[in-house]
Amino acid sequence: MSLVNKSASGSVIDVNERTFRAEVLERSRTVPVVVDFWAPWCGPCRVLGPILERLAAEAKGAWILAKLNVDENPRLAQMFQVQGIPAVKAFRDGRVVDEFTGALPESQVRAWLKRIMPPTPASPADRLAAEAAAIEERDPLGAKARYESALSFDPNHSASLFGLGRLMLMAGDPAGAEMLKKVPSDAPQAKQAQAWLALADLIAEAEETNPSTLLERIEQNPADLEARWLLAAHQLRGQRYADAIQTLLAIVMRNRAFRDDGARKMLLALFTALGDQHPLTVQGRRDLANAMF
Repeated sequence: MSLVNKSASGSVIDVNERTFRAEVLERSRTVPVVVDFWAPWCGPCRVLGPILERLAAEAKGAWILAKLNVDENPRLAQMFQVQGIPAVKAFRDGRVVDEFTGALPESQVRAWLKRIMPPTPASPADRLAAEAAAIEERDPLGAKARYESALSFDPNHSASLFGLGRLMLMAGDPAGAEMLKKVPSDAPQAKQAQAWLALADLIAEAEETNPSTLLERIEQNPADLEARWLLAAHQLRGQRYADAIQTLLAIVMRNRAFRDDGARKMLLALFTALGDQHPLTVQGRRDLANAMF
C-alpha cells in the first residue's frame, strides 16, 4: 500500500505507456524523475515502494517518483531491460543516468538519490534555459522568449542555442539551422544538434505541399514514395515522431535506394535527435533492423 496519496502529491505519480514520454522523458529535462518498476505481487516492491514515496514527499519536488506497474506496461519494462523487480531507474535530460535493482535499505537509497541530483544552475542563463525546456510543449512561444533571454546573458549558452534553434526549425524558420550550427562541438547537445541539422532539409520540404493531398496520393498509389517522403516532412514538422518513423520505414521497405537511401538516413538522424533512451528510438531501431534484413 502506498503511503502517499498520488492524487494529492505531485511528487509521486503513476505512469504508463501513454504518459511515459511526457511525465518521465520530457519532465526529466527539468527535474530528475525516478521510475520505480514494480508489480503488486512483488514482496520486495512492497518494502521499497513506501521508502521511495516517503523520500519523494520529503524532497518536495526536488525529484519526482514515477510508479510503473510492469504487469500493465510490459513493453516499457522490455525497452528498459528490466530483468528483476523492484528496478529503480533515474532519468535526467531524457535518459537513464543511474539505476539499482532490489529493495535497498533507506540509508542506501538516500545515498543513491544524492548521486542523481543535478548541480544547482549556476547562472541566469542556466535558469532561463531550464524554465524554457519545462514549457516547450505547452508554450513554445514562451520557451522561445526564455531561450532568447538566456542568450542575452550568455550568447554562447549551448542549451539555449540548441533549444532555440530546434524550436525555430520546427516553426519553419530557416534561421533555426544557423542557431543549431552555433552549438559548440564539445557541448552535451552537440550530437543532437547535428541530428536536427540533418533533418532540417526534410522538414523544410513541408512548406511546399498539403498533407491531405499527400494522403490522397498514397491512398491512390501506395508506391508513391515521393508522397510518403513529403508526408514524413509534415509529420516531423508537427512533432508527430511516431508517425514519421512509420512513414519513413514504409519507404525503406519499398525501396531502400529512394533518394540515395534517404529514408534510412533520416530515421537514424531522428533516433539521434530524440535520444538513445527514447522509447520511439528503442523500438524504431528494432523495426528498422527488421525492415532491412
